[in-house]
Amino acid sequence: MNAARLTRTTVATLAILLGTLASFAAPSTAGAAVNAPRAFYLVIGASDSLGVQPSATSPGGHRTNRGYANDVVAAEAARGVTLDMTQIGCPGETTFTMMNGGDHCYSAPTTQLSTAIDFLSAHRTETGLVTIDLGFNNLLPCLVHGALDANCVNGLLPQLRLDMTTILTALKAAAGPNVTFIGIDHFNPYLASAVGGPSGRIIAYDSVHPLTALNRTLYDVYGSFDIAVAHAAAAFHLADGDSAKAIRGVRVPGDALHVCALTYMCRAQHAPNFHPDSRGYRIIAGAILNALGPHWPAVDSSR
Repeated sequence: MNAARLTRTTVATLAILLGTLASFAAPSTAGAAVNAPRAFYLVIGASDSLGVQPSATSPGGHRTNRGYANDVVAAEAARGVTLDMTQIGCPGETTFTMMNGGDHCYSAPTTQLSTAIDFLSAHRTETGLVTIDLGFNNLLPCLVHGALDANCVNGLLPQLRLDMTTILTALKAAAGPNVTFIGIDHFNPYLASAVGGPSGRIIAYDSVHPLTALNRTLYDVYGSFDIAVAHAAAAFHLADGDSAKAIRGVRVPGDALHVCALTYMCRAQHAPNFHPDSRGYRIIAGAILNALGPHWPAVDSSR
């Protein structure tokens, strides 16, 4: 399924949300030329933080320059803020590998966390933005026959909470006073399974509690550190779960249609693939910009 198969209402809703990103990107000359704001942008996370998308030669996905971080940089540039972006994410990263290594990007004793600490320590006097996109990959061991085992997820969340607390404590200690952190929650790719008939609808239904529990855990931890959250999950759902459309005789909830339209979950040549497409990444960028606010940075960050 693709965007052409969405209802007119769905397309209009997507256009409104994508317009939110455009509104942040609108150029603003007030104060921009005088202060020439400049800041660093440290992008922490897994494959989504790198803009990974599948292709004919790389079905699992490859890094692109069309991810949400690139969109954030472009939107800030349009309003006169220069972000010097550094992406240190690693595909498949979990909170455990973030702290302890064992991924495919870092060699011991270096980890993504130690790299982030070193970077923040070296830029303590500067204004910066840090986005953190972790947690989803922690749940993948609970994936059984295309569905998440809710009991398995519930068993993993306490450790996720501890790991995130350790990670955020270290990052906050290394960062200077003019660094803004934004956490990113996770949209639910499994909702797209609802297009697959009765068995797919069961998978979609059973995925709601685990993903909700994951995001609630992240909200609690981020909140304890006074870190704002970019609500990618809400942006993907678009509060449209109750609307439905008949696809091949199956009534499909609106939120499943949005996931299909904004990711590669429903595209025959790539499915199932959790990664957003370019429009999906723009929506995540919009959620980040909403959390950041239109007046950031609030201090003179020229350097």
